[in-house]
Amino acid sequence: MQTDTPTVPTFADVAAAADRISSRLVRTPVMSSPALDKRADRRVVFKCENLQHGGAFKYRGALNAILPLALAGNVAAVATHSSGNHGTAVALAAKVCGLDAYVVVPRDSSRPKIANIEQAGAELIFCEPGLAAREAKLADVIARTGAHLVHPFDDARVIAGQGTAALELLTEEPGLDVVCTPVGGGGLIGGTALAAKAMAPQCRVIAAEPQGADDAYRSFRDGKRQSTTSPATIADGLRGSIGVLNFALLRSHVDDVVTVTEKEIVNAMRIVLQDLKLLIEPSSAVAVAALLAGKLGSSGQRVGIIISGGNFDLDQCPFLRGERVT
Repeated sequence: MQTDTPTVPTFADVAAAADRISSRLVRTPVMSSPALDKRADRRVVFKCENLQHGGAFKYRGALNAILPLALAGNVAAVATHSSGNHGTAVALAAKVCGLDAYVVVPRDSSRPKIANIEQAGAELIFCEPGLAAREAKLADVIARTGAHLVHPFDDARVIAGQGTAALELLTEEPGLDVVCTPVGGGGLIGGTALAAKAMAPQCRVIAAEPQGADDAYRSFRDGKRQSTTSPATIADGLRGSIGVLNFALLRSHVDDVVTVTEKEIVNAMRIVLQDLKLLIEPSSAVAVAALLAGKLGSSGQRVGIIISGGNFDLDQCPFLRGERVT
């Protein structure tokens, strides 16, 4: 069984991924809002990956990893672990490539995200919460099925695929001063940094993270990869620890990592709904929260934000339930 690609990807890998998968993706829109520009005192554009297949940027990386396997013809199935969007992306990519998909899912995952994975055609295997339990169950599944591992973020093929979102953004908006994405496992910020530093060297690359799941922030400042064990954040897609390959890219290509509070995350969701008319998931709102907190660039600068996804359990949304977050 072949596993993760161990080497750190380059911009050439991102460009190759774009050639490979672009015709199979949604070319997601780049949106702006005068009202939000006024709030932020910046000119802001949003790459809306919430409108991608599966409702998140994750389809890019999954497809870039799975399509070559299918074309080679020596893999019948793929497997991964995921609490949500990556599992859906792997299931969708496997389906279009004619492969089976197995997804290990923690029992406490969002119910809508579990339903999305199942509807996309994967076989679900449940495990207890926590990274150790996920990895142990996944190892069992791979041993039983012979499936090929498609890691959620610590895979060069996946990282390169995620970088195609920033490649598209910077093709349309080449003059950005700052580009920001949320950071969890780090595939999106890693791929984004590769694209940005190659296409717009003047552009600062900033990762945004919840204060309650700040392993990337601590890793960036300490110079050593840190993990998170019991992250406390509404941003369920950012509860994982940053991967080995992505930490290498964080150190070499990212200019800063900033954190935001839970109240700022929920407020950002409300503002995006009000100004852009988009309901985004909390993980996406982390980058917007950093913008509204004045942590991305300075007055009058041009800022690009990748809206990473739009899959969220509406029953858990505080402001839709009339609740306040403190």
